[in-house]
Amino acid sequence: MDKLKQLETFVAVATRGSLTAAAKAEGVAPAIIGRRLDGLESRLGVKLMVRTTRRITLTHEGSAFLEDCQRLLADLANAEASVSAGGVKASGHLRITAPAGFGRRHVAPLVPRFRELHPEVSISLNLSDRVVDVAGEGFDCAVRVGDLPDSSLVSVRLADNRRLCVATPR
Repeated sequence: MDKLKQLETFVAVATRGSLTAAAKAEGVAPAIIGRRLDGLESRLGVKLMVRTTRRITLTHEGSAFLEDCQRLLADLANAEASVSAGGVKASGHLRITAPAGFGRRHVAPLVPRFRELHPEVSISLNLSDRVVDVAGEGFDCAVRVGDLPDSSLVSVRLADNRRLCVATPR
């Protein structure tokens, strides 16, 4: 039997309070819901629910397992959403480092628009010509001009950097 379907059924019964309500929500017969729960409890070797004709009560193990199952199913839904259209909203703190002049001219002006698109993301922008240890200093992203000195890092070429040396005859 499908383990995921058993977990989904367990959560549905626990949150809806009855086999009948869970069966209606899934569009199946209550007997199928009962068989899934029996299979889950048999596979785990523990009683998750005390079922009477009038009510369902979670055991201590069932309560703990419910929390884990809800978290697992939510993580699965987020994983699926992150690879499908729309995706999961970005959140957290983003630490970026870039050379001072280049960062002021090209990176810093992009930050306000990025913040509009991703309001749940806070940004720290470190503009310095000092060569930083990206991983060691906790940066998530580094914009650099030149070759990548550390081959363990992943790089993406953003643009070519054409340099000119010009002088006057005097």
